[in-house]
Parts: sequence; structure tokens; C-alpha cells
Amino acid sequence: QVQLVESGGGLVQPGGSLRLSCAASGSMFSINVMGWYRQAPGKERESVASIISGSTYYSTSVKGRFAISRGNAKNTVYLQMNSLKPEDTAVYLCYAVGHLGATYWGQGTQVTVSS
Repeated sequence: QVQLVESGGGLVQPGGSLRLSCAASGSMFSINVMGWYRQAPGKERESVASIISGSTYYSTSVKGRFAISRGNAKNTVYLQMNSLKPEDTAVYLCYAVGHLGATYWGQGTQVTVSS
């Protein structure tokens, strides 16, 4: 089992920045993928960014503005979000994928971009 806890969300003005953190604990040895999804009201859950064996992947909507990284201890994943837009407003959820595709989710952190 893996437990994920997100932090760092909040209210920010358009053009601002936020850094999300996701702290993982438990059986991390099997985890080979970590990343972020987001869920906005009335919209489908969207994959935002992922990191797989050191390679990073981004959705078209955030590429060039967001950056995903893992901490040195590999049990933390970060999402640096720059040049935020109102359409980035959503609940951001951290996830991890381990052995046989077992997927774990955090509770989510709210990001609101508004003036």
C-alpha cells in the first residue's frame, strides 16, 4: 500500500505561481510512475504531468508552464506551476502506479486562479 498526501494549493492571481507537493509513504519500492491529474467542475479528469523513470510528460495545455520533479528521496513529487490561468482552476490529485498497475491516489488539493 502507498499513501499520498498533497499540499501547496490555494488562491493565486492569473500569471502567478504555485508549487504543489505530494508526499508518499508505504511500499514505494514498486512505484515506477508518479504524476498529477486535475479535476475541474463539470469536466473530465485530465492528466497534467507524469514522471516515469526520470522522463517527464505533460499535457498540451500546461507544457512550457508546469514542471514536474521528484525529490532526492524519491518519495516526493512536485508540480511547479507558473503563468497560471483561470482555466487551471481545479482540484489537483497526485497519483502513483506500482506493481501490476496498482494505482494510488491522494485526496487532492484545490487550486483556484482568480483575480
